[in-house]
Amino acid sequence: MYRGSYRPYVSPLDPCPPIRVKTFVLPPQIFMNYQQPGLPQNSPEEALRTGTLWPSLADGFSREEGIS
Repeated sequence: MYRGSYRPYVSPLDPCPPIRVKTFVLPPQIFMNYQQPGLPQNSPEEALRTGTLWPSLADGFSREEGIS
């Protein structure tokens, strides 16, 4: 799982409690220069569940973060 984070500006006049560190998911395909031939493929049902045909490109964000 590829994650990034950053620290946003926190104003001293902000009325809400600040979020000091924000995190986000980086999709695995941005780290691949090209799609290698012969990658294993998911079944159609698994591809619909994970959102991708290739298991190496599934980031697991929806399962781990609770987003469906």
